Amino acid sequence: MTARTHRDAYGIPHLRADDPLELARAQGRNAAADRAWQIEVERHRARGTSAAFLGADALGWDVFARRARLADTARRCYEALAPATAAWVRAYVDGVNGGLAEHGHRAPEFAAAGTAPGHWEPWTPLSVWLSHHVLFAGFPTKLWRDRVARTLGEEHTELFATDGPGTAGSNGWLIAGERTASGAALIAGDPHRFIEDPGIYQQIRLACPEFDVIGLAVPGVPGIGHFGHTGGVAWAITNAMADYQDLYRERLRRTDGPDGPGVEALGPDGWRPAAVHRETVEVAGAGPVEIEIVETARGPVITGGPDGTDGGGEALSLRCLPRVDAELGFDALPALLRARTVADVDRALDHWIEPVNVVQAADTAGGLLHRVAGAVPDRPRANSLRPVPAWEAEHAWRGRRPMPRAEVHGTAVMANQRGLAAPLGVEFAPPHRADRIAELLAAPVAWTAADTAVVHMDTHLASAAPLLDLLASLEGLGPAAEKLRDRLLVWDRRMAADSADAARFAELRSAVVRRFAAEPALAGLTGPSPYPDPFLPWLALLPRIAYALETLLAEDRLPGVDRAALVRAAAEETAAAEDTGRTWGATHRLAPWQALPGVDGGSDDAWPGLAGDHDCVLSTSSVPGFTDRSARGSAARYVWDLADRDNSRWVVPFGASGLPGHPHRRDQLPLWLSGGLVPVTTDWTRLTEEP
Repeated sequence: MTARTHRDAYGIPHLRADDPLELARAQGRNAAADRAWQIEVERHRARGTSAAFLGADALGWDVFARRARLADTARRCYEALAPATAAWVRAYVDGVNGGLAEHGHRAPEFAAAGTAPGHWEPWTPLSVWLSHHVLFAGFPTKLWRDRVARTLGEEHTELFATDGPGTAGSNGWLIAGERTASGAALIAGDPHRFIEDPGIYQQIRLACPEFDVIGLAVPGVPGIGHFGHTGGVAWAITNAMADYQDLYRERLRRTDGPDGPGVEALGPDGWRPAAVHRETVEVAGAGPVEIEIVETARGPVITGGPDGTDGGGEALSLRCLPRVDAELGFDALPALLRARTVADVDRALDHWIEPVNVVQAADTAGGLLHRVAGAVPDRPRANSLRPVPAWEAEHAWRGRRPMPRAEVHGTAVMANQRGLAAPLGVEFAPPHRADRIAELLAAPVAWTAADTAVVHMDTHLASAAPLLDLLASLEGLGPAAEKLRDRLLVWDRRMAADSADAARFAELRSAVVRRFAAEPALAGLTGPSPYPDPFLPWLALLPRIAYALETLLAEDRLPGVDRAALVRAAAEETAAAEDTGRTWGATHRLAPWQALPGVDGGSDDAWPGLAGDHDCVLSTSSVPGFTDRSARGSAARYVWDLADRDNSRWVVPFGASGLPGHPHRRDQLPLWLSGGLVPVTTDWTRLTEEP
């Protein structure tokens, strides 16, 4: 049998072949057939060549990708793979190249952008993975903390610590068999990422005589890494919120030696040569940009340089394990496909490197797993807080930290909270999502896969409490503000899309955020950032206040800021504005990222309104005080049933196809909005084979 592609009623691909290599080629061909434009954009982003057809808006990312050496790191990691894994990745790439040649012309975005499908190298899938996840640990937060410490004082370094707007999170929960109707475990959840159109996750099935796996793949990357069900065992992850990348303050100087001009960096052992070369970034609609690439013994210099340093500026290098040890974790991917038990999953994930994840797994024999997977360097805490001096030996890495694990008793919840992975990180999500999921799971219910929608779609906003408590304490409000206060104090604190009360609360919250940002005590944190554009989500004052508002209102930590007066003024401002009766969903609308907007037609206002909020289990993040539009939310939802894989369910925000106008481009969007899930179908006789 040659490789075959079957589809279910939602166009989800089910691939089968005679052996794993042929199946990998089939997965690559399918990625090119269904997602040609998407995977080619990601290839260019990883190489730092996307501005050549996307224009100046993509230049900041391209410069960062090149200076961070993403493509070269991917090459190194590929060359260090086990031979069998390397052959498997090459087979996938062969499939991608064949599929692009055969199907790439069907994607109209290429013609619209004036480009054409290109050629994938064997290491390209590793570079795509790196590009997707290089910012997952949120290392730009160290730049923000440094600015806070310099501006407000060392005691305020972690004042804004919270789950920031650029951080990827997730919900996940495991229900052991004693709590389910079937007596077998359930695993459910949803990864929270920036919503991309087409989506970052692809529903897929990979089957050959050695394994048969359903799961969520990343287009452009072989296998099923984060969420999968082999029939015998299922697994899922959330972001562990670990800190595993460091920024070093570098002192650089130019030299003129016998081999020509060069650059030296000051390290613990004195001045040492740094690697240096120049590259040119092409930009559509503008002239090319030449950049200098410098790499010290710590890592690639991602901002600044020798000239800037001499002039009083700063150079920063990024140190990360894939660059240091030429390991990314891809050897775990084929092992996961072959897993039959939680012990198999556990062993496979011992090879995982980056990003660092909390993992839950269960098997049909009753085995349960709850652990952290990945690699975190052992080094001083100062490295985790701020950029540290490259020339001080105390900031060197000293091996790797042990990965925590825990037993599962009845249920286990992971929602980026300060829990299992607490020893490995600095900033974690507030406990609200985790606490709410645990509260819902405590109900005396014999859980089934169908019941999980109650959890997935919960909109209770516990983080509203500090603002509402301050509002309740205010006296002497004007009549309109008093009416607003009384209304919000009886609100059920649910961010439902059809709730006008939720909309009024959001208006008040935004007014509070803006007034906080205007406080003179924080004036030193405003103004333009000297750092690259991709870091801006971590470095702007208003988003940092928006996501730390609960802490800022609950604790009197900023001298000179009268919290009650600030809330009072915001309440009067909100009450004075016309109450149009609009609902939360009227302004809290989906705002997905598209590399080339407009090919499908329509406008931003055509995207639907959403329920939920950043700290709800239904986590749909906007930036209070700036916009109600939501660019981040559930990139997929899933429930894996260990009693019967066909009882499992899943959904993505859009659909199986990335082709504009295709019947399956956005056919799952209504289900995603309502909390519905697509049934998993594994019976080949109920699938349609493609010719």
